[in-house]
Amino acid sequence: MSLEIIAIIVLLIIFVVGASLPINIGVLGLVAAYIVGTQISGLSMDEIYSIFPAELFIIMAGITYLFTIIQKSGVIDLIADSGLRLVKGKVSLTPWLMFLLSAVLAGVGTYGIAVVTLVAPIALKIAYKHKINPLMMSIMIIMGMQAGSFSPLNVFGVIVNGGMQSRDISFSPALLLVNCFIYFGLVALIAFIMFGGLRFFKKRTAIDYIAATAEIIQPDGNELAEKRESGLDLYKGACLAAIGVLGVLSLGFDVNIGFAAIIVGLILALIAPSKQDGILKEMPWGVIFLVVGIVTYVGVMEKIGVISYVTGLIANMGNPLMATLAVSYVGGFVSAFASTTGFLASVIPIATPILQDPTLSANNIISAVSASASIVDLSPLSSAGALLLANVQGIKERVFFRQLLLTTGVFIAFGPGLAWLLFVVIGMPW
Repeated sequence: MSLEIIAIIVLLIIFVVGASLPINIGVLGLVAAYIVGTQISGLSMDEIYSIFPAELFIIMAGITYLFTIIQKSGVIDLIADSGLRLVKGKVSLTPWLMFLLSAVLAGVGTYGIAVVTLVAPIALKIAYKHKINPLMMSIMIIMGMQAGSFSPLNVFGVIVNGGMQSRDISFSPALLLVNCFIYFGLVALIAFIMFGGLRFFKKRTAIDYIAATAEIIQPDGNELAEKRESGLDLYKGACLAAIGVLGVLSLGFDVNIGFAAIIVGLILALIAPSKQDGILKEMPWGVIFLVVGIVTYVGVMEKIGVISYVTGLIANMGNPLMATLAVSYVGGFVSAFASTTGFLASVIPIATPILQDPTLSANNIISAVSASASIVDLSPLSSAGALLLANVQGIKERVFFRQLLLTTGVFIAFGPGLAWLLFVVIGMPW
């Protein structure tokens, strides 16, 4: 068996074990990088260390550090509460508010699970009280979250943008965000119509403002009654301003976005040091570890020639359109059972020949692949799906589990094809 095949089989084993057992894929990736790199391929430890994605680590750690501070300040809750006030008394607009609220929260850097943790209890309580289909409301939350997750401030956007830049592929992060917003907005619209959302425009039903006392239920079933602090004080105002300052530093002055986030986070910490307790503990270290671990292993694969081998197979397909469709469906299938974050971290090196094809837009190709990989996060086997399952009301959990699972299957079957059709075949939006 060739070295290339062994390395590919190890990558598949990583995803299977990570999906089957509660073991961080990053740990598996680092172990695989050591074994395949040094014991099988003969790489030195210095070569392994040089492969470690230090810049990506700084970017992810910096951004998650800053937005953990911002989230803990209560600013995110204020954004959510303000959004709910806008549609008070308008049930017909509530599903779309949840879509937009999820998109905004993800777009400003809130990690996806945190978005669902915040929005799902509110949305599903409203859905139960006003007879809105809970599956439709759940789809609106997840589609909104993914519509904003490819912002340059979010982990998904960081991974894709970093991967494209590291290979000097001409690419627009803003266009990726626009494309994903269009795609997930279209899926949300289809779900809204299919599950009877239009009927609410014929009614005038008032909703109670419940955001301030929403019950947050974790996947393990524990209920945490949270009373949100109201009002905008100096510290919360500084946290809001920090988002704009981050953009100015990284875009206007070309400061590395990771270090820019750490600088801004440090300033916020100095403004209110008493509010910084536990910040580092609340950062999503598992996600960061996952990404750097799998990227390190993919780097080892690239060093020993596996990526060239795989990209050669893709290039030999002779049809970049069909190659993109194949990669999109692989992304949808793998992400449904394993880690979307891990797949996004590994797919760009593999898809490089397609992304560099002059006959197609790299923006649209990566948009199709990214959308295909992330649409399946509704799955009840994922953390986001488990949160939806834990917070649903008025329906048996077993029934709702089957509904989520069936819908995930539909997304796997049609989601990648729709993304491919929109972005690669038609070439939306430009």
